[in-house]
Amino acid sequence: MNHRTKDFLSIREKLGESLRLAGDRALVAEGDSLSLIRRLPSHSVSLILTDPPYHSTKKHSIYGDTSFNEDSDYLAWIREYAHEWRRVLRPNGSFFCFCASDLAARLEVLFAAEFNVLSHVVWTKPNDPGFDGWKGKMKKEALRQWYPHSERIIFAEPAVDGNLHRSPFAHFLREIRKQSGLSAHALAEAIGAYGKVNHGGAVSNWETGRNIPSRDQYSKICKAVLGTGRVVSMPSYEDAVRVFRASPAGEFTDIWTFPSVRPYKGKHPAEKPAALLEHAIDATSFPGDIVLDCFAGSGSTALAAVKLGRLAVAMEIDAKWAKTIADRVGLVSNSEPISVGANSRSHLKDNARRPKRPHLPLFEAGK
Repeated sequence: MNHRTKDFLSIREKLGESLRLAGDRALVAEGDSLSLIRRLPSHSVSLILTDPPYHSTKKHSIYGDTSFNEDSDYLAWIREYAHEWRRVLRPNGSFFCFCASDLAARLEVLFAAEFNVLSHVVWTKPNDPGFDGWKGKMKKEALRQWYPHSERIIFAEPAVDGNLHRSPFAHFLREIRKQSGLSAHALAEAIGAYGKVNHGGAVSNWETGRNIPSRDQYSKICKAVLGTGRVVSMPSYEDAVRVFRASPAGEFTDIWTFPSVRPYKGKHPAEKPAALLEHAIDATSFPGDIVLDCFAGSGSTALAAVKLGRLAVAMEIDAKWAKTIADRVGLVSNSEPISVGANSRSHLKDNARRPKRPHLPLFEAGK
């Protein structure tokens, strides 16, 4: 049994009676996700892809979208999530958060306390006339600012202090090199990455977070470090380096073009297109990785994750939609939805005292 499967089983145990679906490939939990995520083990999730209420849109059809009177209250609520997202995310994991354009800047600053914000993606929707919302209907002459046609997606990784770019891999490499007793100069020579000007060569760049080693270079790092006899084991490349696969055949810039989901009977009001979700998951996770969505809605993220061979964890506070997700995901994952008793549904604005920020540990050797 690999460690991802162990983490998945541990998450299933922690969520317990909140589960509406408890399968081998997908979990669907009903309840307040802030309370639910606090049950999850630290560093157990590889990818967080989530779509919280936008707040500024004030749509009564979306749970939580009208729950906050002030922007500051909403941001304080998201800050609680940010802390938990960082805690449960693996050091080489990735994080996506959908948001409205008018709050994106403040959310980006908020996330920067816990994460390295890597991209601010603009999702533009080339919808056909009649399916483009108010864009084609409104009186353009009445506008007092540019029409907010796009939505935003903030993409980030966990941050750790101690190097120039707050890189978790840079922190890991520096600490494991020191443990092995090798200097940056000696390690660079051992892997053939010696620089004529910078005697630490590529190693110095990796330890500041400027870039990452290739798979072959990482293999040579492992051989050199383990060869000292001071380090017992090293994590695999997949467990040490954050995965990111861009292709010129797909969306590789920070402008993503995907049409919105067309209206249909039973559509969730905030449903995101499957193609967009699959693109994000495929580029930033490996098959078998655990993908978490704390605001699961209709379950599109979980469906995309299962389709791509990942393990899905979906959380949804609305009982009707939690049942819908369990039914939909159960069909594609060959799992039977389960009945649950009365769930503990904490109020959306749970202001429980925030625990102290934990230090991000070294990558666990051998995992």
